[in-house]
Amino acid sequence: MPYCPILATLGYVMAPDGRSALMIHRNTRPDDHHYGKYNGLGGKLEAHESVLGGLRRELFEEAGLAVERAVLRGTISWPGFGKNGEDWFGFVFKVEAWTGTPLEGNPEGTLEWVPVERILQGDLNLWEGDRHFLPLVFDGDPRPFHGVMPYQDGRPVSWEVERA
Repeated sequence: MPYCPILATLGYVMAPDGRSALMIHRNTRPDDHHYGKYNGLGGKLEAHESVLGGLRRELFEEAGLAVERAVLRGTISWPGFGKNGEDWFGFVFKVEAWTGTPLEGNPEGTLEWVPVERILQGDLNLWEGDRHFLPLVFDGDPRPFHGVMPYQDGRPVSWEVERA
């Protein structure tokens, strides 16, 4: 059976000093599948756009920022991740240069600059599986990572990753 996931972008916008990332705290809609969680910015690709174009659109819509430089840090296949068990496939970026003034929030939640150290510590309310790939987003290895993280009942069941 063909694998037909929802394609999405996930961007971690870095502060000019590189020590913090802009994250959304999904705290406005209790019916949101992501309610209460911190996440990078991004979302579903539209049929007419490239992956980078989708990232640019999402960051402008969600944060009011124009992407100047984004580095693809990796890809992740998330079988079963969606609210109703849909498969997702994400392109994960580190946004190193941008213009504009970040919005304070959007209809999904508040935007907050979170120190990378805190993101990696484990005290933020993140998706459980994010703890596996976030160190790869922020490390110094220039090679992109490519991972598979199947989900079942809202939880990751395994994690496989490689770099080339």
